[in-house]
Amino acid sequence: MGLTFDNLPVNTLVGANWNTFKTLTEGQEIGDKYKGKYRLTKAVCRLLSLLQPIEDSAYKKIADKPLENDPLFILGHWRSGTTFVHNVFACDKQFGYTTTYQTVFPNLVLKGQPFFKKNMAMLMPDHRPTDNMELKPDLPQEEEFALSNMIPYTFYNFWFFPQRWMEYCDRFLTFEKITEEERKVFKEAFLRLVKVSLANTGGTRYLSKNPPHTGRIRTLVEMFPNAKFIYLMRNPYTVFESTRSFFTNTIKPLKLQDISNEQIVANIVETYKRLYDRYEADKHLIPEGNLYEMKFEDFEKDAYDMTKEIYRKLNLGGFDKAEADIVKYLDKKKGYKKNKYKYEDATVKIVEDNWSKALNDWNYSL
Repeated sequence: MGLTFDNLPVNTLVGANWNTFKTLTEGQEIGDKYKGKYRLTKAVCRLLSLLQPIEDSAYKKIADKPLENDPLFILGHWRSGTTFVHNVFACDKQFGYTTTYQTVFPNLVLKGQPFFKKNMAMLMPDHRPTDNMELKPDLPQEEEFALSNMIPYTFYNFWFFPQRWMEYCDRFLTFEKITEEERKVFKEAFLRLVKVSLANTGGTRYLSKNPPHTGRIRTLVEMFPNAKFIYLMRNPYTVFESTRSFFTNTIKPLKLQDISNEQIVANIVETYKRLYDRYEADKHLIPEGNLYEMKFEDFEKDAYDMTKEIYRKLNLGGFDKAEADIVKYLDKKKGYKKNKYKYEDATVKIVEDNWSKALNDWNYSL
């Protein structure tokens, strides 16, 4: 059996800067069976970090350049259709985005990319094993993985240290227990990521697809007062089944300590509630006319018309220019085989007992 993401001897922290790796892993409990992976990841990370000064000096050339437009954020819980919407909008050349390559090597983007990208392409599967979506180094990707290799203050720390999942949820997902200093570091790193992403992919407006941002509206609006937001809701029964499958599979090659499947489920249930409530509490901070909320099921039925409507409602401009590429992408997706979920009785009970607010607010039923 060849190397795949599932059996790599390292995890994605190989692309972290050294300070992030040190701060994140200091004092953490590493499970016995993960010590080899930890040591090798650490060694590669240390080596690649030697290139950081070259990247930093390249960034200095673009650091002071102001953004032409505030970003467009695609929000919603994991498995709510955010990837599909992201890919549709990424057809428009006005948007720049974080690439899959950049999520692993965010500190080797402006310099050294061709070499590392070639090696990454050889190791990557063509499709995401969890849901069949296409995977390539240059395709758009959610930026939380990139941030988790730039600073030690992101929710995705939980992939590596799942025993601290709920602590990371309160500190770095909903920002309820984050310190002001940590939040300042987050804002600086995120602005850098936006500028590097735009320099890397072109475009005049950053396109973000990142479920964790759903809990950070206050900070995002502070940073980008005229940012636009799309919020996706999807049937909670489907979201539960899909998230359980996605998290259980994704955590395997990343974790450096054990977590039981029962604990994963308990954490998913609790994280959903906290993220949903945080979004509902903070969405009033988004200026009127800058937020578009929708059900993913509606978008799926009529992606073309809804995309056109979102452009109009959010005053994005440029739909006519992008229309042909958007249509081409949607036509290509017509035969896409989605994972089918049959809801077990246990799922129905978990969702109805814990996520009834979302079911009622959005009129979802079995």
